[in-house]
Amino acid sequence: MKMILSYVIVGFKTEDTEDYMMKFDFHTHHERCGHATGTLREYVTAAIENNLQIIGLADHLPLFAEQEDHPSPGGCMAKSEFPNYVNEVLQLKQEFAGKINVLLGAEADFILDCLGLYRKILASYPFDYVIGSVHEFAGIGLYDSEHWEQLTNQGKLDLKNSYYYHVAQSAKSGLYDILGHVDALDRYMPDYNTYQTEVADETLQTIAENDIVIEINSSDEHWVPNGVLLERALHYGVKVTFGSDAHEPERVGDHFEEVRKHLLEVGYREWAIFNQRQRTMISL
Repeated sequence: MKMILSYVIVGFKTEDTEDYMMKFDFHTHHERCGHATGTLREYVTAAIENNLQIIGLADHLPLFAEQEDHPSPGGCMAKSEFPNYVNEVLQLKQEFAGKINVLLGAEADFILDCLGLYRKILASYPFDYVIGSVHEFAGIGLYDSEHWEQLTNQGKLDLKNSYYYHVAQSAKSGLYDILGHVDALDRYMPDYNTYQTEVADETLQTIAENDIVIEINSSDEHWVPNGVLLERALHYGVKVTFGSDAHEPERVGDHFEEVRKHLLEVGYREWAIFNQRQRTMISL
């Protein structure tokens, strides 16, 4: 998977070193998804203003398995808009070459019974990387805290295990380069960490065995995965990268330097960047 990438290194100087580090963000959205603001161009220009060398544009893929063109206006782009999205990113990539590396990405929902369809679609476009995210599982949504609170203790543990099962299956699918906001349930389900499970470690082992990268997602003050899970991830050899999950242009690169320092404290020494579905590990 490793290759040498011909990135333009502008760099930024960190507070604790004279070295220049590559600054990047692989997880951003824009107005087409229906729950973000700003144009693709605004995210690129915001990235330049924030001294990023790589900006990944990775909006939610349409619900290709549905018959309707736009069954979820507040959740993802319409199927008819997807070619326009790809073409616009490719145009921005060309326009800003030499100033910043613009990458064509996507955030694809992990839908277990639709893998063949998504595999075909993802192979049809020149993506630089694809993020796989579990937003729905076991019949509930990622943000359904009301459902969680109605469960018994055993029910909560079973649901947590089901979530990890879906994350592990997404790692095995071979569709993705990055797994998005792993353990995001931690943000939305009260007392989530009270319910300890060995399935978390089994999932991390599966991710490592399938050589998939996980992102440190900084879209909330509560970053995910948390430090405890990151320590276990490092133990099993799970690779990491960074994504702000920005839904407004001004959030591009949010907490990049803080996340970098956090990873160093955990024990990580490198993280992943991507280009043309190829991965390179660079120093933190």
